[in-house]
Order: sequence, then structure tokens, then C-alpha cells
Amino acid sequence: MSFTRFIYYLAFARRARLIARYATRTRDLQFEQWNYLVHRARNTAFGRAHGFDKLSSPDAFREAVPLATYDEIKPWIERMLNGEKDILWPGLCEWFAKSSGTTSDKSKFIPVTKDALHRTHYRGGTDCVVIYLGLNPESRMMSGKGLILGGSHAPVAMAHGLHAGDLSACLIQNISPLVNIIRTPSKEIALMNEWEAKLKAITEATKDVNVTNLSGVPSWMMGVIKNVLQAKGAKDLTEVWPNLEVFFHGGISFDPYRDQYRKLIPSPRMHYLETYNASEGFFGIQSSWEDNSLQLVIDNAVFYEFIPMDEFDSPDRRALPLWEVETGVNYAMVISTPGLWRYIIGDTVKFTSRNPYKIKITGRTKSYINAFGEELMVSNADEALMKTCIRTGAVIADYTAAPTFAEGDKKGHHTWMIDFEKAPDDIEAFADLLDQTLQQVNSNYEAKRYKGIFLSRLELIPVPHGLFNDWLKAKGKLGGQHKIPRLSNSRDYLEELLKMINCHG
Repeated sequence: MSFTRFIYYLAFARRARLIARYATRTRDLQFEQWNYLVHRARNTAFGRAHGFDKLSSPDAFREAVPLATYDEIKPWIERMLNGEKDILWPGLCEWFAKSSGTTSDKSKFIPVTKDALHRTHYRGGTDCVVIYLGLNPESRMMSGKGLILGGSHAPVAMAHGLHAGDLSACLIQNISPLVNIIRTPSKEIALMNEWEAKLKAITEATKDVNVTNLSGVPSWMMGVIKNVLQAKGAKDLTEVWPNLEVFFHGGISFDPYRDQYRKLIPSPRMHYLETYNASEGFFGIQSSWEDNSLQLVIDNAVFYEFIPMDEFDSPDRRALPLWEVETGVNYAMVISTPGLWRYIIGDTVKFTSRNPYKIKITGRTKSYINAFGEELMVSNADEALMKTCIRTGAVIADYTAAPTFAEGDKKGHHTWMIDFEKAPDDIEAFADLLDQTLQQVNSNYEAKRYKGIFLSRLELIPVPHGLFNDWLKAKGKLGGQHKIPRLSNSRDYLEELLKMINCHG
């Protein structure tokens, strides 16, 4: 028996059996999470204000507690930031994740309580290993180290002894020192602020280490891999890390990057496991090689609700408990956790299975294009782009898209800006094919494009390689967990990028 398999049976087999309950005990497990959350918080300021001590069911909870965006829960968080105890969760919250879910100048401070750390985030990380080792009995992952690529903001000391930083910084600072034995790079490098210096330090620290697993956002990990290959003079990663076997990835869709990774890591032993980890909690893990949907984690101190997106802007919108959702419906996800209550996280999902509950992330409640009734979601854009790249041989590094509105005799259309890693032979042919493929994957877009009556063919603008990184850098958002907004219903991002192109031109 390998050392990795021994560790699995010793430390993880029991957890694997508990995860197996997801398929048969969904309602019971979710009720347990709700009961734990409400009972623990009954004497907090929020709990007293909403009568937690009188709540007997999730239905009563939904009646007593309103749905909340960040702006609506912000007054409670500000009290926590001022050092008050027992506000949204018992005790003093010492850590706050500075949200990287937006590229605007406005920061969100998400409470990361001790219970959220241990019951939600760390348990989710452990479950990734449990599920992976269950899927790959031949794994020898524990024989080497994991390269964990976090964010680019070190914790910042605030008043009252509090700290704020990227979620990864919060996790690194509070994790057991034993974990640092099996991870790379060092804590000091992992917490560096400046991305370009950090990238160089990571490369030097890891290029001669026996790395067996990777964790991070695909776009940023790609930068590390290319730097390592250049530093070692290697043609692919099997020459550098021959025992590499798995990449735990999340944050953005992996589809546009899948072929690039396969070329850079041409190993039959290499696996890719998607995760759904956010500042607000750890929510999902891919649990099958045949199905890349994410199994919802339902026993880690998160109580879930889901708003049908066709009701999202309605004053009478409903938030359904997990056991009432249907497959194939687009929902906005709502969470209650050790520190957040009925919080609209901003992500949209569709269920692909109810036994167990599995989801696909379809986009953001504010990351879509619906300027002409086309309801284009990020999942549609990613799928169409992947199919177009496969047919043309193109490779993309990043993209964003927004509407261009009708003016004079010109009809409205979508404008795409793409940073090509490998440009297609014919940009206009690529744009034609992308437009056709979007119609195939989104019937609303197809209807609006019918004979060009409502919408013209999309416009494609190839941008100078690295422009998106320059834009993120100008906003102080370069590196780690930050990402380009894929779709936007306004032209704000697009106009900023066009100005940068004109300035460079």
C-alpha cells in the first residue's frame, strides 16, 4: 500500500462515508446546518433583531430574515469592522476577506469567522482531497508537495486588532503549521503583494521541488507554469514535475484553458478537478471524471436557497430551499453561513442532478448581457468560445464582451475583446463562427439574430497580448484570484480597455 493510500484510510475514509450521505439525506443535512446556524447566533445582535430564538423552521426563517445584498448587510459588517462583538456571529470576528469578486475600486469585506474557517473553508479543502483520492486509488499525491497559488494581497492590520486580505491570505495565516510542510511556496512568498515579483519568487521556489498537485485559478496558474518552463528550459511540465498528477482549479471556467493545459502537461496520469470556493464559503467539488458538474457540499455550515433568475428582479421573488429546486433552471444562489445571513452571493447556477445535488456555475447575477433580450450567460459564452477555438485552432488567454447599442441606421450588436494566445488565421472568419456558435448554444441570442432583424453579427476586437493584465494592474488587481469580467450589460469596462488600446496605439 502506498503512503498516500495509507493516509487516505487513516484520515479520510470516514469523511468519504459522510459525503456519501448527500444522495439520500439532503433535507436532513440541510436542516442540521440551518439549526446549527440559527441556534449559535440566537444571542447575536442580528439574531435578536430577527427573533432567532423563536424560529422553529427554515420557512419561519425565510419569513423573518430578508434577502440581502452586500450593501444591505454592510451596516452589520461595519459594526464588526469597528470591533464590536456578537454582531452577525458570536464573538469578535478578527478576519475579513477583501473580496476579489469584483474589479471595481470598491472593496467588500466578507467576515471570515473562526467557525467559517474550520467548518466551511478548511473542510471544503479537505473534501477536495477526500473526493480526489476516492476517484484515483492509484494516487501518490502525498509523496510530494502541493503548489497552492493564492491571491496577491497580504493581510493588512486594521483597527481593533482586526485583519483583512484575500481569502487565501486569511486561510494561510490561520491554517495549521503542519499543512505548510506539504505545500509550496513558503508562507512568506505566498503572502507577497506585488504579483510580478511574486511570480518570479514562486518560480525560483518551486522549479526544483517535487510538485505533485496544483491549486489555483487557471489563468494565473498558467503564468506560473510558463515561467517555470522558461526557467528550466523545458518543453513541457512533465520534464520539471514528473510526478504531477492533479490540478484543483476554480474561480473561472476551465474550458477555454483545457487544451493549453493538456499541451503543457502531456501526461496520461494528469487529472483536473474543479472546485467552487469563494470568499463567502466553499460550496462545490467535482466528484466524477465523467461529469464535470460540481457536487454541492451540504454539511459544512452553509444553508442554501435559490432564486429563479426569471424572478430575480421581481418584488415577489421566491428563494427556494435546496430540496425544492429543479434541474435545468437558472438560479441565483443565496447562502447563510457563520457570519452571513440570506446573502445573495452574486453567482448563478443550474442543477444538473438532484441525487446527489450537482450544479454548473452559469455566471453572475450582474455578469451577463441582456441588453436586447438575449440573456447571454457566461456559461454560453465560454461554451461557444471553446467550440470555436477547437474548430479554428485558436487559443485564447482572456476575453470580455459587452453590448454596442443601435445608432442611426446601425443595429445593436455584441462587441468582444479577445487576447489571443494563438490568433486564428482569419479574424473575421473566427467572428462569424463564434456568432453562429453562440446562436447554437443560446436560443434567445439566436432569436434576436434571426436574419439580422434585431441584432447584427458580433464585432471582434483582438487586443494586444497582455492588455487585460495591464488593466488589472492599473486597478491594483493583478494576480492570484482576480479576473477579467467576462460579460457586462454596460460598456464601462469595454470603454476603459478601448482607451488603453488608443493610448498604446
